[in-house]
Amino acid sequence: MLNVREEKYRPQFHFTPPANWMNDPNGMVYYDGEYHLFYQHHPDGTTWGPMHWGHAVSSDLVHWEHLPIALAPDEYGTIFSGSAVVDWNDTTGFFEGKPGLVAIFTHSDHDQELNRPRQRQSLAYSADKGRTWTKYEGNPVLASDTLVDFRDPKVFWHEPSGRWIMILATGDRVQLYTSPDLKAWTFGSEFGQAEGSHEGVWECPDLIELPVAGTDDTKWVMLVSIGDNPDCPEGSRTQYFIGDFDGSTFTNDNAPGTVLWLDHGRDNYAGVTWSNADGPANGKLFIGWMSNWKYANLTPTVSWRSAMTLPRVLSLRNGSEGIRVIQHPIGSLTALRGETKQWGETAVVPGRNLLEGVHGGVCEIVCELEPGEAAEVGIKLRASEDEETVVGYDIASEMLFIDRRRSGESAFHPEFACKHGVRLLPHEGRIKLHIFVDQSSIEVFANDGEAVLTDLIFPDPRSTGMELYAQGGSARLLTFSLHVLKSMYSAVTV
Repeated sequence: MLNVREEKYRPQFHFTPPANWMNDPNGMVYYDGEYHLFYQHHPDGTTWGPMHWGHAVSSDLVHWEHLPIALAPDEYGTIFSGSAVVDWNDTTGFFEGKPGLVAIFTHSDHDQELNRPRQRQSLAYSADKGRTWTKYEGNPVLASDTLVDFRDPKVFWHEPSGRWIMILATGDRVQLYTSPDLKAWTFGSEFGQAEGSHEGVWECPDLIELPVAGTDDTKWVMLVSIGDNPDCPEGSRTQYFIGDFDGSTFTNDNAPGTVLWLDHGRDNYAGVTWSNADGPANGKLFIGWMSNWKYANLTPTVSWRSAMTLPRVLSLRNGSEGIRVIQHPIGSLTALRGETKQWGETAVVPGRNLLEGVHGGVCEIVCELEPGEAAEVGIKLRASEDEETVVGYDIASEMLFIDRRRSGESAFHPEFACKHGVRLLPHEGRIKLHIFVDQSSIEVFANDGEAVLTDLIFPDPRSTGMELYAQGGSARLLTFSLHVLKSMYSAVTV
C-alpha cells in the first residue's frame, strides 16, 4: 500500500484519481448533502484511453471519498463528458414520483456505415444517491446526421420556461436544445459561429445565471473550452461570454470579436459548474481539469495522472471594462490551515529577502503590495539553488505573470517551460495576491479574483524556499500571511 502523502508530485489539497488517467470533470451535482464529482477516467492506464466515468463524493469539496466507476463503455461506445441533474419532479418517470439523479452524457463510437467517429447523447439514472446507475433502455436520446463533433451536454432546469435546457458542443460553436423530460429533445438555437475564439474545437460548454455584484441584476454566462491548436502557445483553455438567455436563445452582450478568458494560466480546462448548488451570494461552484492537451499525456507522474483545480466560486462584477467573471477559492479550504506566519508593513528592497530561511512547500499566501519605485516585484516559490517558480508583477507593462521556466521538470514538452501573464491594473496603487502552492501546481487569485492564473509545476520536493523580491527600485509590502496547509489525506492509503 502506497502512502498518498509520499508520492512524488501527488497534490495534497487538490482532487486526483487514486490511480491512472483522469481528465474532464463530469456530472457535478449536489444532492442530499453530497457533492458528486464524476470525471473522465481510463482505469487501465495513465494516458488517455477508453473513457469511463470515475466517481467521488464530498461534503465540503476538500475531502473526498472515492467510489467505484459509475459508467463504463457498452454497446453504444465509450463514455465521454456530460452532466448530471436532480430530477426533482420525476419528469423522466424513472423514480416512481420521487426525486433522483440523472446523468446526461456522450456515447462515442465509430459509425461503420459512414466510416467516421460518432457521438450521441444518452441517459443513466440512479435512485440510490449515485451509488448504482442504470442506463436508459431508449439510449441514445439525441444524435446528429451531419456533425462529427457533437458532445459534452450540460443540462439544467429553466424555471421560467418550465423545461430542461441542454447546451452541447458542436464543432466550432454550441447548440441549445429543450426537453420536457430529458428524453425527447427539440433544437432551440445555435451560438458562436462568428463569436469569440476559434483557435480550436469547442468543448465542455456551460450556461449559468449569475448576479452582478452590488445590483439586483443578473446576467447569463456561457463557458466554452477551446481545444489545443499546435500554432497557439497557450494550448487548451476556456473562454466565456456574457449576455442574456430567453429559454431558447443566448445573446452576447459584447461585440462578436470580444474574447474573454476565464483563466490566464496554462492549466485550467474543461471546467463546468455544480448543478443544484450555489456558492456565497448565489455564485456558482466551478472546478476545472488542471492540465493542458499540449502535454497532458506526458506529465512526469507515475501511478496517476492529472488533478483538478481548486473549486472556485464564480460571480460577476461590473468594472472599468464592463461586466466580468470574478473567481474566489471556496471558503472551506481554510480548514486546512495549520501554522501561520505574518509580516506587517515594510520595504521590499533589491538584494534583501524578507523571507530568507522561510519554507513553504504546500501553503497558502495572502499578501498586498505597493509596487512603488520598483520595475518588478513578486514572490519566488518552490525555490532552491536550481529551481524557482516566480509570481511577479511588471510595472511598465502592468502585467501579472507566472514564470515557470526554472520550476522543475519540464523536458517532457518543449512549450511547458514558459512565462505568461495577464494585464492587471493596481487598485489604489496596490496589488492583492491570494496564492495556493501544492506539490505540483500553483494558483494565483489577484485583486479579489479579478484575474486568475493556474499552472502545473514539477519541482524537486526539497525545493521549498521562498523569496519576496523587488527589481529596479524598492516596493512596499503592506501585509503578508503564510499559511502552511495540512494534507487533505488523513492516514489514507491507496
